[in-house]
Amino acid sequence: MFLFLDECTMPPLSHVDTHHKALGLNLDTTIFGSFAEIGAGQEVARWFLRVGGASGTVAKTISAYDKEVSDHLYGVGTRYVSKQRLQAMLDIEWKQLLAQLHSTRGADTKFFSFVDTVSARNFAGTNDCHGWVGLRFLMEPGGPPHDIILHVNLRDPSNTQQQEAVGILGVNLIHAAYHAVASAEQFLNSVFEGLQLERLEIDCLDFKGPAFASWDYEETHALLVVGGYADAVVFPVDKILLPPNELLYKRSMVMEPGRFDIVSQLHANLIRDTLAQLSKDELATSKGGIGLFCLSISVANPDEKQVKTKQIVDCVERLRAQGYGVMLFRAEQLYSMTAYANRYTKSRIHFAISLSVLMRVFEDRYKDLPGTLLEGIARLFTQNVMLAVFPMAAEELRARVQTSGITGWKWAETDGVITADNLHPPGALDSLYQYLLKSGFIAPVKPGISK
Repeated sequence: MFLFLDECTMPPLSHVDTHHKALGLNLDTTIFGSFAEIGAGQEVARWFLRVGGASGTVAKTISAYDKEVSDHLYGVGTRYVSKQRLQAMLDIEWKQLLAQLHSTRGADTKFFSFVDTVSARNFAGTNDCHGWVGLRFLMEPGGPPHDIILHVNLRDPSNTQQQEAVGILGVNLIHAAYHAVASAEQFLNSVFEGLQLERLEIDCLDFKGPAFASWDYEETHALLVVGGYADAVVFPVDKILLPPNELLYKRSMVMEPGRFDIVSQLHANLIRDTLAQLSKDELATSKGGIGLFCLSISVANPDEKQVKTKQIVDCVERLRAQGYGVMLFRAEQLYSMTAYANRYTKSRIHFAISLSVLMRVFEDRYKDLPGTLLEGIARLFTQNVMLAVFPMAAEELRARVQTSGITGWKWAETDGVITADNLHPPGALDSLYQYLLKSGFIAPVKPGISK
């Protein structure tokens, strides 16, 4: 009996569910490949095996859970959940697939090798739930190979739900590789069908092959946040893209948030001087200090994703030229940035900010929080945070206040300069502000630094 995918059995292409994607691939006699999955079950291969017609797609499926077995198959010397391990898996599985099948099927088959190495939730719930997912595939029989490599964070609360999410992601990835690579946005939309950011995020995406010639690496990286596929991504100063967990892990962080309409050496000096003030004890108990500029997607044009990603990448380039990497966040509140960083480090988070940014922290009404201003302030300062606040020229601060519409603040100036300890919010808010100053949560930086 033959099965045909017609209008009665197949939803419209823009709304194809996981079942129909797997079945459609199984019934495409030109697509054939192997699966190697470690750490979250054989959830991707399972889809192809259970929807019917699996012999049309599945050449082999393997799962090397035991570390010694994994080392025997893919070599030693790398962490088991790492890009290096995934790359070794991809290279070896691809080589074996072609050696076994190219001579008999190569003339009319678009081969693929799907691999993943995943750390799903352990029994105690103490591990970082993340993984690497990779696909090598041919767009046409005998053509050049293409690679797609993703780093994913699993956000479901249970191991079973995380396994399910990995299965959907894998089927979506294979289907998108053959049907949705005209643009990075089309590809990511296809990969996330049936998934939400609450379940899974992609915070690093690598690709190569002629089918991706029109994709820009850094614009695609920015699109992960702009398109809602990740809470944050990082643009390291050396331009080697990697997931935030690898850059931030156990680091003492100095973050400088801002709009950065104009970028100058002063911005880099704020990070440099704050890093220089980190205590020896703090550095000794971490993996060292790191400084990053912080952008929010709200700083760019909200009307057009393509314009927004171009603007972000342009700003990233200007900031990296100052000697530090950049983090791009979906949210603009400092407490959200801190909560994200605390996924990967327990060391103190230092914000290097100007007086005008400090004033915005206290002016924000935090309407998205039930406790409004008090809850927003509490969320920020209960996360092991310190604000290193740099002085401003009185003339510049007056101009910023007038432009932003802030009213009621008072200050005293010395030689035309205002420092955080000479600043006073309006009304009763000043009592809270003075408490944070005296408790060391807000640390005024004296004039003369960062010149």
